[in-house]
Amino acid sequence: MPSFDIVSEVDLHELSNAVDQANREITNRFDFKNSEAQVDYDKDIKLTIDAESEFQVQQIVDILHKKLAKRKVDITALSLGEVEVKNRRASLPITVQQGIDKDTAKKIVKIIKERKLKVQPSIQGEQVRLSGKKRDDLQQVMAMLREKDLGLPLQFINFRD
Repeated sequence: MPSFDIVSEVDLHELSNAVDQANREITNRFDFKNSEAQVDYDKDIKLTIDAESEFQVQQIVDILHKKLAKRKVDITALSLGEVEVKNRRASLPITVQQGIDKDTAKKIVKIIKERKLKVQPSIQGEQVRLSGKKRDDLQQVMAMLREKDLGLPLQFINFRD
């Protein structure tokens, strides 16, 4: 019986490379001279942008988005926090969403069941497994989910016949 998994993952190596490239561009740009602006990357999938002003933080966000797009990392996986200003420094926390949370997984299952195709979705941790008798039904579900805007980048992995 054919099946596949629906996941939402970010390639952490590409994310790290994009952050390094963004930091390199920030150090070379004239408008960031002597400002000690940077993007910090924690291994627990958190980014922090530090700069002298909110305007510089927004510029760094634009730089980071461009570098992520070049490396084919979907920026919808980033969740921007609120800009915090203290001691004449501005910082912006950014969390990278890995996996599908339960509410989104339930929404995916509901969308699939509304189509009344002969497929069985099941939530397994941070992913949704979809199985059915026909490969065509599974491909219809893939196309349908690509059209929907769920706020997360979705990937389809482990396709088995």
